Amino acid sequence: MAKLYFLFSLFSVSFFFSQKKDSATLISEVQIDAYKKSTPFMVSTKSVSVVSKNLLNQNTPERMLESVNQIAGARMEERSPGSYRISLRGSTLRSPFGVRNVKVYFDDFILSDASGNTYFNLISPELIDKIEIYKGPESGDYGAVTGGTLLLKTKDSENLSANFAIGSYGTFNQSFDVSKQLGKHFVEVFQNYYRTDSYREQSAVERKQIFIKDNFQYSKKGLLKAMLLYSDLDYETPGGLTLEQMQANRKQARPSTATLPGAKEQNAGIQNKMILAGLSHEFYISPNFSHFILVQGSYVDFENPFITNFENRFEKNFALRTHFNYEKNWNKIALAYRFGFEGGINDILIKNYDNNKGIEGNPQNFDQIKNTSGFYFLSQKLNFNEKLFTDISISLNSNSYEFERLFPTSENGNVKFKNQWLPNFGLTYLFVKGFSIRGKIGKGNSAPTNEEIRSSNQQFNVNLVPEYGWNKEIGIRKQFGNSIFIEGSYFNFRMKDAIVRRQNEAGQEYFVNSGETVQKGVEVLLESKNFNLKNDIFSNFKFRFSGSFYQFKFENYKQDNKDFSGNDLTGVPRTTINSLLSFTFLKKLSIDYSHFYTSKMPLNDANSVWSESSLVGNIQFRFPIDFEKTRLNLYLQIQNLYNTDYVLGFDINAFGNRFYNPAAKRNFVFGVNLNF
Repeated sequence: MAKLYFLFSLFSVSFFFSQKKDSATLISEVQIDAYKKSTPFMVSTKSVSVVSKNLLNQNTPERMLESVNQIAGARMEERSPGSYRISLRGSTLRSPFGVRNVKVYFDDFILSDASGNTYFNLISPELIDKIEIYKGPESGDYGAVTGGTLLLKTKDSENLSANFAIGSYGTFNQSFDVSKQLGKHFVEVFQNYYRTDSYREQSAVERKQIFIKDNFQYSKKGLLKAMLLYSDLDYETPGGLTLEQMQANRKQARPSTATLPGAKEQNAGIQNKMILAGLSHEFYISPNFSHFILVQGSYVDFENPFITNFENRFEKNFALRTHFNYEKNWNKIALAYRFGFEGGINDILIKNYDNNKGIEGNPQNFDQIKNTSGFYFLSQKLNFNEKLFTDISISLNSNSYEFERLFPTSENGNVKFKNQWLPNFGLTYLFVKGFSIRGKIGKGNSAPTNEEIRSSNQQFNVNLVPEYGWNKEIGIRKQFGNSIFIEGSYFNFRMKDAIVRRQNEAGQEYFVNSGETVQKGVEVLLESKNFNLKNDIFSNFKFRFSGSFYQFKFENYKQDNKDFSGNDLTGVPRTTINSLLSFTFLKKLSIDYSHFYTSKMPLNDANSVWSESSLVGNIQFRFPIDFEKTRLNLYLQIQNLYNTDYVLGFDINAFGNRFYNPAAKRNFVFGVNLNF
């Protein structure tokens, strides 16, 4: 089947080149935000990819996995439904779950907390209209991360729609969205309910979400934005299996042992409620000078019945961002400056109890952690004659935390990491329209998050230090005629004091600094426009291919008496290749045919256990039915079309070789989207 698919892909591409060109908007003319500074994609100095609405349509209702995984250098993993990780160039090395070492913004606002942790799974995919993915350290506007940055965008145009879907394993999804211009106000209200029993035992998911925003353009000079998000996520965690357990029964949850109960017996899972609210204000003091400020706060109520304990976490977060902007255009020169500050406070009370089959038992440890982080940043963009584009930025980053043990003993302390100057320089030269070359060099720094400072072994790891490193890369973007766009990039990232996850005998994780890593890679993208074939039967066609080819190695890395220097980086595949073929038949029926190939990867630092490579195919059918004022879009998604046995998220360095979280076999989602 895979060979037939690749032959069909080559035939489709050759057929495409024999046709006439389309006149729609060029791929190279996509605008990226680059944090409130719109820039044409072709001349951007950044290593950025855009997840368009077309790619977002590939998602199933509960996750953004299919669309993110179409991006070269980005990889979204699913350990179990509701438990997601995002890796940008291998950044999940330190993430047992959730998103770390990746900064996430949500419209104007900040989804990541002050310690660097992000509850990405609280966001419904249907709320997002566009994603910009910045790979590697950026510093400047985005601060201190070595993995990268995500900008999530909600709708900016009027819409009235409702969505209903059912699927395999008791899946049900319902959402409603209205966005409308009301005088000087642009208002959006979004509501979502999702549930599924899922493929494995002890892996049911339920999510409820409400989102409200108001963009108030009270004058030509001023824009005030308000946002409120409430999300209630409840998902069970089946736990990792050994290879023998997975081969015996892929659907089972982690079984009990002679010394520890199983995941189902302990009712293992996570209940996470978050409310996030914020205000932002942008004001043009003059045509060239403007000011931006945002304030936001959030509260998180987090429960985690685990094999060995029952954890309650209560988080209070506050963040502030402000910057002044100056722009000036002359005859052949355009100059822009931005100077500002972003900071946050993350205050957490953590209570651990014995877990009596999903019920709180005797207390174990009560702790308080307060993390404070912030950075000052200065960036300059200079454009010479619409040919040479430069982007120079620097940020001064600080991070510290205080901790206190409240029960059963008394202990306290504080750690302040050394302030870091993080420079970043990028340059793009546009030779002719549709052909540019870029170069970039930058330094990143990523402090340990609260969940790494005080991980599930309930010990304070005051010896853990930030990881840091320099990234160098070059890239080329080329548009052929009016139809084909190709992008390629090569990067070389050297990271020191890399943070790596470990597990003890009870399955509790802890983290260590692992020495140095050398991360080299090539990322490519080949994409066409949506091509009108002027044929009533075979009406439209477009394609997209992307790939990542990595050589990530540990360098200078010793663990106890073992030397792992030269080993492949844990949990990172050397090769991923993704494709999407989109067809339209009879000017109505749309078919999206996608594939995801992942090569084998090491599952432990010793490289003694490797995963199997996998090829997973999905297909989606969409058919619109028009009434007077309503369009009804029917869709059918078939996931894992070839019924592949594969794992979508491994537990790396897992104790007892419990690396495996089996993914679902062939399954479907059928739904209807109503646009009024």
